[in-house]
Amino acid sequence: MEKHNFTRRQALQATAVLGTTLLLPFQKTLANPQPSIGKTPAITAEEMSAIETALGKKGAYKDVESVYTVPLPRNDLKMKIKGEPVPIPFGFGGWVSFKKTIDGKSAMVMSDTVLQMEEVNPLISAAHANGLEIAAIHNHFFYEEPRIFYMHIHGMGTLEDLARRYANTIRDSKLFPANQPAPSAPAAITGKENFDLPALDAIVKYTGAVNGPTYKYTIGRADLKVLAMGVEMTTNIGLNSWASFAGKQDDAHIAGDIAMLQTEVNTVIKTLRQHNLEVVAVHNHMLGDDPHMIFLHYYGRGNAVTLSQGFRAALDVLGKVPMGGMKM
Repeated sequence: MEKHNFTRRQALQATAVLGTTLLLPFQKTLANPQPSIGKTPAITAEEMSAIETALGKKGAYKDVESVYTVPLPRNDLKMKIKGEPVPIPFGFGGWVSFKKTIDGKSAMVMSDTVLQMEEVNPLISAAHANGLEIAAIHNHFFYEEPRIFYMHIHGMGTLEDLARRYANTIRDSKLFPANQPAPSAPAAITGKENFDLPALDAIVKYTGAVNGPTYKYTIGRADLKVLAMGVEMTTNIGLNSWASFAGKQDDAHIAGDIAMLQTEVNTVIKTLRQHNLEVVAVHNHMLGDDPHMIFLHYYGRGNAVTLSQGFRAALDVLGKVPMGGMKM
């Protein structure tokens, strides 16, 4: 066996790094073996009621994933891209999701929040004051007015306690449902009329969802088993690729996100650029996830069919790139 001699300085540096690592909750969790993936315990009706009471808003439960999600759209904003109005469902709707650990001994809150620049740091302080952590802060768009940033917040505990702490975190912000304007009347013309849905579905090979004037695909990573702090990360707690369409069939906007392994990143980037889609951001959304996932945001403008072909091409890369990554 090769012998290594360490100086006193090297030993002190290693001790300092280790000490810092152990202060981080998500890294401390990773120091323990990950449990084998089983069936996540269900969220009970009483627990859902506690979440709804804390936030003052009902959400939706995905039984197959055991995930409860409350949407937090920024209906107070009037968004434009390149000077053209775009609807809030195009990509300016935040959310908070709750899910139990596989062993049922704890639970996770995971949230993606839509913030103006001046709202970012007050929310960081509020999250920390309530024992929650910041996983990421970044952009999702270019050209948007006003400028928007997205903050991912997470935490561990009982569902009732997490709901209370998360509600207290956002209570004084525009994110809190009671601080939002009343929902506008349903759009007279929806995504069903704006787009040729059968044509888009045939290309993407999935069925999307109409949300007001937009049409959106949300697609999980069924080929992967990703754990974070003992929680299986699935589609409705943030492990997904999506594409949202706004505008009209012949003159559409597309915006979305691709959830990738690190080895897939540059092949996805190359594929999107070959389809004339703009790469907007590449970053993490989660801490402590294994395998570690990278998320890429993109944007495009043009015929909806052509745009959907670019999204489908990026999806075709996933799960097929060898561990060595792309060949140059």
